[in-house]
Amino acid sequence: MEDDSSTRRQVLRAGAVVAGAGALAGCIGGSDGDDESEDGADGDGTPTDGTETPASSDGDDTPESTDGGESTPYSVTMESVGTVEFESIPETWAANNGSWADMGVALGQDPPETVYLSQRYHTQLYDEIPDLSVDQGEIGSLWEGGLDTEKFLALGEEVDVFVMDPNFIVNRSDAIEESDIEQIESTGTPFLGNSSFSRGYEWHDYQFLSLYDAFEKMAELFQERERYEAFVDLHSTFQDNLEEIIPPEDERPSVAIMWPQPIGEPEKFSPYLIDEGTSFKQWRDLGVEDAFATTDVADFHAGRARVDYETLLEIDPDLVLLRGNEAKTATEFEETVVSFMNNHDVASSLKAVQNGDVYRGGPLYQGPITNMVLTERAASQAYGVDEELFDRQRVADIVNGDF
Repeated sequence: MEDDSSTRRQVLRAGAVVAGAGALAGCIGGSDGDDESEDGADGDGTPTDGTETPASSDGDDTPESTDGGESTPYSVTMESVGTVEFESIPETWAANNGSWADMGVALGQDPPETVYLSQRYHTQLYDEIPDLSVDQGEIGSLWEGGLDTEKFLALGEEVDVFVMDPNFIVNRSDAIEESDIEQIESTGTPFLGNSSFSRGYEWHDYQFLSLYDAFEKMAELFQERERYEAFVDLHSTFQDNLEEIIPPEDERPSVAIMWPQPIGEPEKFSPYLIDEGTSFKQWRDLGVEDAFATTDVADFHAGRARVDYETLLEIDPDLVLLRGNEAKTATEFEETVVSFMNNHDVASSLKAVQNGDVYRGGPLYQGPITNMVLTERAASQAYGVDEELFDRQRVADIVNGDF
């Protein structure tokens, strides 16, 4: 005899369908596999119009939050997947990355069973929040030597929805094509996602979503409108607090955001120009100057560009921000990467190195909780702010159901 969870999953699958043909947009064929030294492994989350305010409803047939109770059938519409219908609220799920995972946690859900790369879901950022903890070790990774249809079919037996953009999957794996996505969905586990952490993917020729646009879609998926609106209010207060600490424009530092090659003792760097993606939200909100914006340095996405220390010295940014180091504590980063640069013949001449302004640059993926943690950290790095800019207890209360 089947258990209740198995029976429920079959019922949910029977009602989870993508409405309309051709919902999968922008697929242009497979791409290379994951490169731990760069960003391409797991993408998700970017604005539609440069703002980070929540989007108005787009007419989705979505009932009000039931706060964990039974729900009537409803649908969620998101480019590029179209309209996805659900008979009941998903209980188990897989996520593309830490952006979506954080949104689910913020909405009071259990963490996803699996993400694309679990080491890039930086759950240690929850240490800032009382009564909130997620064990990264209990979350699986889809990317373990490659992607294939069988992995998704097997995972689909365990989860009710894939919160990930199928276009990303197709364009990150030579082994998966659009027809494979259709096969996976035919078993009853739908895809719902939009890769928007960066504007750099040529195949992303459909609407981008800001962090809070995407968060609103997640609230529709999990029927958690009240929690979402509570975070919108908290984020608005947070933005007001930021405005009070940002200095005049001519007093703001120039920053160079890069991925070091290699991570621990870098000799070259993949440069990131600040765009409208969610991975740059903290730096946009703080109004810093992009050190690369007025140079001929190309963004990493434009052709896997690299810069060396000589090029960096010509630009000489006020702050050097290095990604790929979030697994290190601030002290560990100082004792490894910063120490190496201090003792490097050319790097030691950089203004940022001499002034002690080389920092961890933040992860690629942010949700509503981790964004506030990272923005507060960035305010300390850029402006020396040492005060709390958001109410940590309020975050915990919302997550735990006290709206």
